[in-house]
Amino acid sequence: MTTCGRSIAVRRLRLAFTGRSITRIALDVGRDQGDEPGVWAALTTGEARDLAHLLLLNADLAEQGTEPSDH
Repeated sequence: MTTCGRSIAVRRLRLAFTGRSITRIALDVGRDQGDEPGVWAALTTGEARDLAHLLLLNADLAEQGTEPSDH
């Protein structure tokens, strides 16, 4: 649960098709305190790793009080 009252869930999503399956990482940001709908995204493994990298980079910068460079 975030301090703004939203829950964030991260799960592995597997879609099975005839002869093959597709795996995605599902990111689900739940409803806010005012019960406004949340959002979700299905990410490839590469997209999930890129997002994780950006989250960690920006968390480090926020702790240091510095601004990120444009990416």
